Amino acid sequence: MRPVERRAGGTGMKDSQIPTGVGAAPVGSQAALLIAVLAGIYSVSQFLRNSIGVIAPNLAADLSLTATDLGLLSSGFFLTFAAAQIPVGISIDRYGPRRVMLVCSLIAVAGVLLFALARDATMLVGARLLLGIGCSSFFMAPLAIYARLFPPERFAFLTGIQLSIGNFGTLAATAPLAFAAESIGWRASFLVVAAFAAAAGLAVFLGVRGPAVTAWAGRESWRMALAGVREAVRVRSFWPLFLMHATGYAAFGTVIGLWAGPFLSDVYGFDLERRGVALFAASATQIAALFLWGAADRLLRGYKPPVVLGASATIACLAYAALMPLGPVSVLVWLIAFGAAVAYTPPVMAHGKSLFPQNLIGRGITLMNIGTMGGVFVMQTVTGRLMDLFGRGPLGHYPQEAYKAVFSLLALAIAAALITYVLAHDPHPGRDRDPGGTKK
Repeated sequence: MRPVERRAGGTGMKDSQIPTGVGAAPVGSQAALLIAVLAGIYSVSQFLRNSIGVIAPNLAADLSLTATDLGLLSSGFFLTFAAAQIPVGISIDRYGPRRVMLVCSLIAVAGVLLFALARDATMLVGARLLLGIGCSSFFMAPLAIYARLFPPERFAFLTGIQLSIGNFGTLAATAPLAFAAESIGWRASFLVVAAFAAAAGLAVFLGVRGPAVTAWAGRESWRMALAGVREAVRVRSFWPLFLMHATGYAAFGTVIGLWAGPFLSDVYGFDLERRGVALFAASATQIAALFLWGAADRLLRGYKPPVVLGASATIACLAYAALMPLGPVSVLVWLIAFGAAVAYTPPVMAHGKSLFPQNLIGRGITLMNIGTMGGVFVMQTVTGRLMDLFGRGPLGHYPQEAYKAVFSLLALAIAAALITYVLAHDPHPGRDRDPGGTKK
């Protein structure tokens, strides 16, 4: 990988001084171990961000929570996660992704312990706010490592692998969490999660080493670092990509991570175990689909085609649920189809990363992640209030119309972002190659 000889904007560094690949890229067992460790700590974040959905009815019953309370409880994680992205991005570039992940892992363990010991809604929300900060680097820091170690044409594929393996944490937040909550209670279950989070942090300490995981932007002052943030915001096509980040994963986080559990309980009478199984199926489908979406940009020789295809399929799924009747069996089919469609995150992430020069990778991808996590915060908060506008029925359940309104809002948000996205610049490295892989 050859460095580029242009000046790196307001950061005061030349791109030729910035490593676009520090040493040889790891191969074989070395690469597999690195990916396993990075995906392992990311699975902690995936579990924690999605863990409210399956136990939401239980939390509501234990602590008398409204839909607005549940929306705030789940979305608080995404609020502080999004707020932490700019300092996390600067810190990744300035201090190195390994150090950032280690500090964040300590905060995450503290947040899990507080959640497990919480005695009221205020403590639960406080724990979720702390968890958002603790998990704020567990996806961006690994992506920064991949961007430094591997060729750019491999980035979407590696993102897909990171998401797929990491999303086993999402799976753990479905049927396994439901089983654990039924067996030992949700508090004891989260104590187990705290131990796993500590082990994942230790694995990063022991298994993530080398020049690519240490800082190379340390010569920048904080003023220069903030100038780099401003520079990143001004890159071509930043805002269309930001909007796609803000709506795509927000749909998954709002449906699977929050309202699918109550939806299955209120409308179809699913108990805790059946809710867990249904969400497990949807999440497992998403994991499998992430591998396919992660390779789609190379097959289609562009970032935009798979994103447009995935976003359109997600809109279709949401519109179907909003407009058509779903029975107890068809709702399971719908959840699986939705999980497959909404898994188009890898080409979105790769497209966003491709916009930024090497010296702005950490800040650029974390800025995009503000859209991703901020979008979930906004959607979960807004849909919680939307649900409460419909109110509970005589049996304490929200009506089906309330959930249909949520699906409609999500579909409209993705459609609005897609309109701007189709005009975005696509710098995919395969666009100037013929189908045989040679440059035109």
